[in-house]
Amino acid sequence: MPMPQAGDQAPAFQLADQDGNAVSLAQFAGRSVVLYFYPKDDTPGCTVEACGFRDEHSALEAAGAVVLGVSADSTASHRKFATKFNLPFPLLADVDHTLSEAYGVWGEKSLYGRKFLGITRATFLIGPDGVLKQVWPKVKVNGHVAEVLAVLKGEAPAAGGAVKKSAAKKAPAGKKVAAAKKAPAGKTVSGKSAATRKATAKKAAPAAKAPRAAKKAATAKKAPVAKKPAAAKKASAGKKPAAAKKASAGKKPAPAKKSAVAKKSAAAKKASRK
Repeated sequence: MPMPQAGDQAPAFQLADQDGNAVSLAQFAGRSVVLYFYPKDDTPGCTVEACGFRDEHSALEAAGAVVLGVSADSTASHRKFATKFNLPFPLLADVDHTLSEAYGVWGEKSLYGRKFLGITRATFLIGPDGVLKQVWPKVKVNGHVAEVLAVLKGEAPAAGGAVKKSAAKKAPAGKKVAAAKKAPAGKTVSGKSAATRKATAKKAAPAAKAPRAAKKAATAKKAPVAKKPAAAKKASAGKKPAAAKKASAGKKPAPAKKSAVAKKSAAAKKASRK
């Protein structure tokens, strides 16, 4: 049979629970019923889901709902499973899968290439009037109980299965934002800026010293260059006049003229003697 949808009348049922007690939908008239179907007792996914409903059982009851689990296992298997994990709600034994077929969750499945008939994990939220309020087909166990509870509390739409996170998490989100904007955040920012300024100041100081060092180096290099031309000029200025004087002193033009006159006078004397 096809799976009933939100707005449909929930199929009626009466099955035995883990203690052999007859449980029917009619006995919960005026209350919401969380009817969840799971494949098999004491298997990993089914255990996680059952323990999730167990942990939130008080909250679910406070929201006006009863929880009923359904699988094709026997009452003895249900009893063992419920005792092992301290499950506080009825587990209905749908051994001939009549109820599973009525809710459209019984059919062919495949596991590791092997095909078989079994229950597809699904949850139905039945309203106090016996009408389906919400359907979760192909349930993923992680976070599923929170989704069901959110719908019961009116924090999520009655159909569609999507949880309104804003309604459930407004206050915590506000607190986180406030915590993020408080003094610690300011201190962190100011601390970083102070550290950055110190680092900048330290870097600026060497940067300021660098030009001075460069100027000193430039001055040190310029001084020898300036001295060399001065020394060269002094040397050339001092040596060249001295050489010129020596040369002129060696030639002695005046004494040369005297020797010529002397020769002439000597020749004149010789001539007069003859």
